[in-house]
Formats: sequence, structure tokens, C-alpha cells
Amino acid sequence: MESFLSNNSIYIVMIIVLIVWGGIFFYLLSLDKRIKNVEKEIKNGEQNEK
Repeated sequence: MESFLSNNSIYIVMIIVLIVWGGIFFYLLSLDKRIKNVEKEIKNGEQNEK
């Protein structure tokens, strides 16, 4: 197992980096959806007040 890790360490690092970037990407997508929903609610609230 140790020889596998030492011979393929760059691939392990790349996999970890891809997992982290994927997590950041999906977090930003979910954050964008939530912000759009809040913007819709604010816009609808302003239209109802007029």
C-alpha cells in the first residue's frame, strides 16, 4: 500500500483537489439558487406594496 501511495501520489493529490473544487462549485450553485429566490421574493414584495 505504501508503494502504491508513493508511486501515485500526484494522482491522489489531483483527486483530492478535484473533490474540493467540485464541492466549491456545487456550493456556489446552491447559493446562486437561494439568492435568486430571495431576489424574486423581494421583487414580488415591492410589486405588492405599490
